[in-house]
Amino acid sequence: MKLGFFTMPIHPLGKDWRQSLREDREAFILADELGFTEGYVGEHATDQAENITSCAMFIATLAEATKRIRLGTGTVNMPNSHPAAVAAQLAMLDHLLDGRFIFGISPGGLLSDAEVFGNLDANRNEMFLEAINQVLAIWTGEPHYDLRGKYWTVTTERTFIPEIGQGFLPKPLQRPHPPIVVTAVAPFSKGVTEAAARGWEPISANFLMPQWVRSHWPKYVEGCERGGRRADPANWRVAKSVFVADDDKTAKAYATDPGSPYRYYYQSLFTKLKKNGRIELFKTRRDMPDEEVTLDMICDKLIIHGSPAKVTDELLAFQAEVGAFGTLLYAGKDWRDRELARRSMVLMAETVIPAVSAATRSTEAEAAE
Repeated sequence: MKLGFFTMPIHPLGKDWRQSLREDREAFILADELGFTEGYVGEHATDQAENITSCAMFIATLAEATKRIRLGTGTVNMPNSHPAAVAAQLAMLDHLLDGRFIFGISPGGLLSDAEVFGNLDANRNEMFLEAINQVLAIWTGEPHYDLRGKYWTVTTERTFIPEIGQGFLPKPLQRPHPPIVVTAVAPFSKGVTEAAARGWEPISANFLMPQWVRSHWPKYVEGCERGGRRADPANWRVAKSVFVADDDKTAKAYATDPGSPYRYYYQSLFTKLKKNGRIELFKTRRDMPDEEVTLDMICDKLIIHGSPAKVTDELLAFQAEVGAFGTLLYAGKDWRDRELARRSMVLMAETVIPAVSAATRSTEAEAAE
């Protein structure tokens, strides 16, 4: 099992924005030093808690501060930007990262972002498909372009001067384009099937109950079969909220106490999803009454915490429940306690993941005998 990082940081309201950004950057730099294979960061324009407003701009600040980790947008909310702007900016980002870029995309889930960008009442899934198709057409095509859709038009026909290089949109370093991933946030996600059919890979969100995470694999297999390729568990990424400390008592307090950044994270998400009519994401069964969905239940089901031994056992149990996957994405939270937050990442990389991988290899070897 590989170890990656995924953060859609939810910081306390009123926390100095500069401090939040410094700590978020520090988490990625630490992840690189510890050998995390990849890291993703989300973006929202209209949220004081989830306050990284441009994942591409944030990642650009890490280009020279990291060496090995592949960095991904988690995600670019495609309906909120012109496809030509997305194509040009991310092509440059791929060059800045020397080809370490992963392109994470989605229709966007924050309704206040949709409202401020004028697409709250639009078909954002339709906009998403048109936008990504135009981005890929830009990267594989040549000027003067002639991309005309329902929502956007891309052309430089009237202003094209090839002898001086005017009218060309840039291409990424990775050809034909960087790897594309999509975040799956719904049970039995049809989006996973459609993405897999196009050669894209899924990330299962860290706020889904395990049984809904498990539902993504057959949808991925279905899409791969349609696309004529083998479904490989190594390409499935699963995000998970994990906190590791040197002892169980410290871990439980940091992950579950009233002032816990983990509890704060899920309280914020619970409020948003309940308001948006998507409380089913937190249900353990589809006929579960809304009133049975509580913050305590959510935290109990979705946060793994403890000493390295306890976390190792719980991750192995989680893996047995959802099925084999290639990369565990450690979900970043606010650094209420900087030292404990850093220590958790260190223990995860140096103790837990090696133990999980060793146990998995042992089980596979026994099964093969």
